[in-house]
Amino acid sequence: MRVHTGETPFVCELCGHKFSQKGYLNSHTRVHAGQKPFVCEDCGQRFSEKANLNRHMSVHTGQKPFKCENCGQRFSRSSSLNRHMRVHTGQKPFVCVDCGQRFSRRSNLNSHMRVHTGQKPFVCGDCGQRFRQKAYLNLHMRVHTGQKPFVCEDCGQRFKQKAHLNWHMRVHTGQKPFVCEDCGQRFSWKSSLNRHMRVHTGQKPF
Repeated sequence: MRVHTGETPFVCELCGHKFSQKGYLNSHTRVHAGQKPFVCEDCGQRFSEKANLNRHMSVHTGQKPFKCENCGQRFSRSSSLNRHMRVHTGQKPFVCVDCGQRFSRRSNLNSHMRVHTGQKPFVCGDCGQRFRQKAYLNLHMRVHTGQKPFVCEDCGQRFKQKAHLNWHMRVHTGQKPFVCEDCGQRFSWKSSLNRHMRVHTGQKPF
């Protein structure tokens, strides 16, 4: 009946949080005690609540019971489905207080905030260069490792970045997305268009 009355007689002595049932209080106290009695038999990871263990098990079973009705993509967690739905709805609930830019995920907002704060928490262990995002550090590391994971299926040439592979593919496809507005001539690369524009402007490169 406490669900209907809103009564919460069970109080955590450490933080004052209130609960309607003794079982909820017991689960909560494990947060303070660091107690994690529920163990995954596959990998040994421990959890403070049975529900968290159950959610974790989908990592091993591959079970994805939550389905997007719009595109059919499936997810192991309802929270992941909820985040995915913003792709279809365009919802961006996370707002930057400095510039007003909106984001569909809190993690994207957190990354964006470093533009304003100048924070660069990701450090290259080889040269000390710092980056705002882990993805930028990963790209940079290829300078040191020489890793080129992106391969052209037509000629076998390898590239450090996906963007560089995409640019290269225009050699094979003949795609020319950059158009001169003065004469209509098309180019595969922006740099080629910029050089061409000097024909019209009379600008000399040196």
